[in-house]
Amino acid sequence: MTTPPAPVSITAECDGIRIAAEVRGSGPAVLLLHGYPETKAMWDAVAGALAVDHTIVAADLRGYGDSAKPRDAPYAKRDMARDQVALMRQLGHASFAVIGHDRGGRVGHRLALDHPEAVTALAVLDIVPTLHMFENVDREMATAYFHWFFLARADGLPEALIGADPETWLRSRFAGRRHDGDALPDAFDEYRRCFDLDTVHASGADYRAAASVDLDHDRADRSAGRVVTAPTLALWGAHSYVGRNFDVLSTWEPYAPGITGRSIDADHYLAEESPAPTASALRTFLAEVGA
Repeated sequence: MTTPPAPVSITAECDGIRIAAEVRGSGPAVLLLHGYPETKAMWDAVAGALAVDHTIVAADLRGYGDSAKPRDAPYAKRDMARDQVALMRQLGHASFAVIGHDRGGRVGHRLALDHPEAVTALAVLDIVPTLHMFENVDREMATAYFHWFFLARADGLPEALIGADPETWLRSRFAGRRHDGDALPDAFDEYRRCFDLDTVHASGADYRAAASVDLDHDRADRSAGRVVTAPTLALWGAHSYVGRNFDVLSTWEPYAPGITGRSIDADHYLAEESPAPTASALRTFLAEVGA
């Protein structure tokens, strides 16, 4: 295979929000969106393989990494998706594929709903729709995803507790959630560098939006019959909470009709635990749908 091209770091002002990204490769454009509590660095092990025949844009979401982390800005997925559309347009890409893991998958889902003309294909990694998750909470979900409810508190307690020892919290987000035998991802030092108090505050706002305004937007879409129309792929960890507790494709089907996908031998962090199978599945999907 051709040697993967080196990334070029950029920043762009997107409707007043600074968004940081790395760009590499040439060909049809693909936007990569990371999860919590990570940054664009989570894609390092797969971006090179994808960039052989695509232009790859790995971006930091609003509130994460080297992107802006304003404390007075909204963190609804609608706003976070709008940032990314503006970024891609500034780079000259009116249409592009979107691949998102964890929080990035939820931003990608919203982006595909709000900007269908821009999305040539969507891939979501180790998630099922946010609305389905909140409407089907049980003991196991509340235990595995306790941070959803903790971070959604608006009383400042999450920020105070996490801010007192951010590294312990950050390490806890990976403990027991990797199937490759490694306690921490290779990019952990980068995640720690970026996990400052501004990120602690911004990510709390992200989770508060997920438990409030994002659900309003999702319910409005459901009432209006709006679904993802772009070709959609779901990949999930065979050993993850999602993989063990959901029929992923049937759960996604009402939200993205015709969705395809499969499991990967991993827990939650597919792109870091099993980069080669993850990259292969994504390349196959992009080729099949012509994106």
